[in-house]
Amino acid sequence: MSLPFSHSVSLPFMLAAHGVSPEAMPLAGFITNSIFVALIVMGLIMWVSTKATTGMTLVPHKWQNFFELIIEFLYNQVEGIVGKKVAPTAFPLLATLFIFILVSNWFGLLPGVGTIGWGEGPGMFTLTEVETPLFRPVTADINATLGMTLVVFGFWIYLTLREVGVMGFLKHTFGAKGGLTGIMGLVMAVIFFLVGLIEVFSILLRNLTLPMRLYGNVYAGENVLHTMSSMLADKGPLVSFLGAVALPLPFYFMELLVGILQAMVFTLLTAVYIKLSTEHGDEHGEEHHH
Repeated sequence: MSLPFSHSVSLPFMLAAHGVSPEAMPLAGFITNSIFVALIVMGLIMWVSTKATTGMTLVPHKWQNFFELIIEFLYNQVEGIVGKKVAPTAFPLLATLFIFILVSNWFGLLPGVGTIGWGEGPGMFTLTEVETPLFRPVTADINATLGMTLVVFGFWIYLTLREVGVMGFLKHTFGAKGGLTGIMGLVMAVIFFLVGLIEVFSILLRNLTLPMRLYGNVYAGENVLHTMSSMLADKGPLVSFLGAVALPLPFYFMELLVGILQAMVFTLLTAVYIKLSTEHGDEHGEEHHH
């Protein structure tokens, strides 16, 4: 759907009176306002990484030094969770997730995101409702968070099967522990089989809890900022502008913290899931080595 340029464009400090839409709005074809922001975020990350890795020297320039600092810090964190064996494979995905989510969360706090767009009004640049925002925070779109989670789930399956194999995963999930025999061994086998079914359900449930946690926190923050910005919307242009700038200001600092915390939570949970499904493979490997 093409943008209705005959509609008015609102001032940046104005927000839709009906609240923040839970859905992304189409801009052109399959491009929604959240996809548009995702492309901008990816372009920004690629520009920084290209600038940092172009003309690399033994004595790093400032961009190279900044990039190496981030990569080294993230790799140490990943290695400390998933272990040295799995870290080289898991690091590219985990680092990409953290950086993309963090930049997306903070990009959503820039002035104009969610407040510049198209709506019904008498003319250009008038105080009107924004019905189709041009920019929407990526992680405030459930499609984006669900898409990232499905990628994580696919990678988790691949890495788990590569490290422990199908039989290793089944044995770890459903196999009886403790080495009991006889009637007690049979009872424990049934119990651990039922526990394994619960574990499988828990694994599948991650595809719902992981994206909803990220989406819910970012979307809630977006609504808080919207509410605070529009509290004085009916008090005249000057008061409305001052209220839209001053009232949400303390909450912007809170959302900066939420942005990095949610990026950490999403990435850390992914790393923990990988660790839990591959650590017994490392243990077997170490026993074989000894």
